[in-house]
Amino acid sequence: MQEPTGAARVKFLLPLALAQFICSFAGSNMNVMINDISEDLDTNVQGVQLAITLFLLIMAILMIPGSKLTDRWGRKRCFIGGLTLYGIGALLSALSPGLGVLILGNSVLEGVGTALLIPPVYILTTMAFSNLTSRARAFGVISGLGGIGAAAGPLIGGLITTGISWRAAFLFQAAVVATIILLSRRMVDPVAPDPTRPFDVVGAILSAVGMFFVVVGILQADSNIALMAVLVAIGAAFLLGFFLFIRARERAGKEPLLSTGLFRNRVSNLGLVTQNIQWLLLMGVSFVVAVFLQTVRGYNAIETGVIFTAATLGVLLTSFGAERFARRRTQKTLIVAGFLITVAGLGLLLGLVRASDNVLAFVPGLFLVGSGLGIMLTPSVNIVQSSFSEDLQGEISGLSRSVSNLGSSFGTAIAGTILVSSLATGNRSYALAMVALMVAGLIGLAAAMFLPGKVERPLGVDRSPRPAPELGS
Repeated sequence: MQEPTGAARVKFLLPLALAQFICSFAGSNMNVMINDISEDLDTNVQGVQLAITLFLLIMAILMIPGSKLTDRWGRKRCFIGGLTLYGIGALLSALSPGLGVLILGNSVLEGVGTALLIPPVYILTTMAFSNLTSRARAFGVISGLGGIGAAAGPLIGGLITTGISWRAAFLFQAAVVATIILLSRRMVDPVAPDPTRPFDVVGAILSAVGMFFVVVGILQADSNIALMAVLVAIGAAFLLGFFLFIRARERAGKEPLLSTGLFRNRVSNLGLVTQNIQWLLLMGVSFVVAVFLQTVRGYNAIETGVIFTAATLGVLLTSFGAERFARRRTQKTLIVAGFLITVAGLGLLLGLVRASDNVLAFVPGLFLVGSGLGIMLTPSVNIVQSSFSEDLQGEISGLSRSVSNLGSSFGTAIAGTILVSSLATGNRSYALAMVALMVAGLIGLAAAMFLPGKVERPLGVDRSPRPAPELGS
């Protein structure tokens, strides 16, 4: 596949970047609609939090199976099919008479659609750009628009909600999806689909059920700690069963949902940790600040959205400098710097907001959080995708997107649960949520410190059966 340049590059990247934008936008724009949706659909903050978290969770649990289906059905077919399903979900959400229909449209249909359409975005980009710098530039555009979608979601959602209605925000999503489908008409799949490619149904179920129970368990933290522990333990058991199953399937010479060799790449593993925490921080901050402004400070949708302009500007100023940064600094340096800036921003959100009731107290912290995340989103993706050869891009892309979306659902579930918990109220609950996010940021920084200074050439995965490790190894 010849690397696209000039106008061909723009035509190739535009629909892919817009797809990442609208999916990230969907994960954060509902944060500013909490009061409007709650009143219109006769629900509460926890009800809207459930819808947002389920959307992010369904994306996460189906992203790996979705990536495997790209080999079987084809990348373009999965991309267009996912967009179509997403658009139907957006229209259904706009017409929803109650929370149940909103969850069906937004959480289920949009979530499943996203799981189908996002893996092709990263697979096609990796296949199209072989040079590390040009790939960083392409990922910079896509990840940048993804970060902007998440950061600008509250602003755009607030404008639409206040000016028209929260339902119009879903019509906006449907319109963007229709535009992407039109732009993708001439998209060419570089590799023909293989309908005979096996699909690991059992592995898909085990991984999905495991992640589902873990996140749903976290959501119970504010009401029933014992139930939370039981659900998280069940989820962990399913995930352990998933790993043992795919290892046994691989040793039997059958193709598993994921090659266990993907988890033996130290660089990729560290990159996945940083990806997970980056999206945890982005979605966690978005949810916590938006809910705090509306329920404690009494701001409406547009006022809440305008405050997030600081974060959007931060992401804009840094993410589109990905190519320039990649030429001057190593991927590790950018990720470490990003975490340092983000943690500093969280510190300002904690200190300044508690010290002052002025709305401007949010601006420095949100700007730094946006800037830090914008700096490191692209290199984290690039490190993970570039760690493996072209024949493994389907698997690693699905794993990468699944880990990122799991981070998003963790951010909304963990920080959001602390915020609406009965353990504390008002400024105290906000402070506890910010402290939890700062701890996550420090964990991400620690993982980034262990990354190598240079990204090595892409690796294949040894799919040959391996003997079981001895006890204690």
